[in-house]
Amino acid sequence: MENILNVSVILPINSFKNRDFDTYFDRAIKSIQIQHTKPSEVVIVHSDEDGLKTKLETFDYSGLTVNFIENKGKVDFSSQINLGVENAKSDYISILEFDDEYSTIWFKNVKRYIESYPEVETFLPLVVDTDEKGMFVGFTNEATFAASLNTEIGYLTNEVLMNYQNFQTSGMVIKKSTYLDNGGLKPSFKLTFVYEFLLRLTYNSVQIMTIPRIGYKHMNFREGSIFWNYKNGQNRISDDEVAFWIESAKKEHFFTSDRNIKYEPQEA
Repeated sequence: MENILNVSVILPINSFKNRDFDTYFDRAIKSIQIQHTKPSEVVIVHSDEDGLKTKLETFDYSGLTVNFIENKGKVDFSSQINLGVENAKSDYISILEFDDEYSTIWFKNVKRYIESYPEVETFLPLVVDTDEKGMFVGFTNEATFAASLNTEIGYLTNEVLMNYQNFQTSGMVIKKSTYLDNGGLKPSFKLTFVYEFLLRLTYNSVQIMTIPRIGYKHMNFREGSIFWNYKNGQNRISDDEVAFWIESAKKEHFFTSDRNIKYEPQEA
């Protein structure tokens, strides 16, 4: 009997006109198919871009239960994820970006940790960051094992987040009820929306643990990606705005519901 984890993988797609989309998306799906323990479903949230759903239906999803959700509203990353979570049928959810991959043993390890640590509501993967050529860039989420930052090794706390911001939620496995009860990702937030979300969880005493094995491969610095655009593209932001969003996250995480926060450049 095949091992199944009660988790819905949320996979947001805004457009298939990205460079090398077919290659990236095919790898992402295969990384789910080859899991030792498979998720109970994959929820693909797509925009209403002409031809996108037809395109997505041409891929091979053998062995997976796939549900397509069309988003006719805002198609920013946070809104896509929130819509996917609302439509998920499992007790847990996980986020997969179309150009990323799960490691083969990720859900197998998560299942073991859920059984061993029932009080933990969120599990983060140890993330390997790569560039577009697949070359190693660095690790993310490993800071939870730094004794200089953390008194509870492996756990992500509010105190750690106040001093260190580099954490990744893609690949994480979180209880659906925890995600929804704490307001989900905030579409109004730029750049630091992941950081603000984690701050909000820890502020509300949600236990977050990093599993000390590589669970996710994240393509960093891909041309056209959200954070690439913030750094290099048309949506490039200044160092002052970066600082603004970090400080805003530290103030905003007390509020569960999304609020409209805008950066106003300071006059010289």
